[in-house]
Amino acid sequence: MKIYKFSKEDGKKVEKYQSHLATYVKMSQTNEAAIIGFMYIDGEGTVGYHQAPISQLFIVVEGEGWVTGENQKRIPIKRGEAALWEKGEWHTSGSETGMTAIVIQSEELHPETFMERKKHA
Repeated sequence: MKIYKFSKEDGKKVEKYQSHLATYVKMSQTNEAAIIGFMYIDGEGTVGYHQAPISQLFIVVEGEGWVTGENQKRIPIKRGEAALWEKGEWHTSGSETGMTAIVIQSEELHPETFMERKKHA
């Protein structure tokens, strides 16, 4: 599992179209089809331990919680951070207080092209 950050400070100011006080953060690009969804995990909720059918980018947009990789060690994650699980990787996620995430699934995800990787234990 890899953790990325996508804070406002990592983005670029939008200067076209008479934009004002707007920032855009690129997160991923695919050449293959992608499925994009929204995940709501309520307080004390979990998404059970399972194998990723294809690569998954889990982008936290509200709240905080935790994610695991195959070692099942809980890594804290919060708004402005994203977890990437490769195809076939076992993982789970959950939250004590509630968390909302956008989930992008595709055979080809390369968030390292746009986002800085966060160090975690």
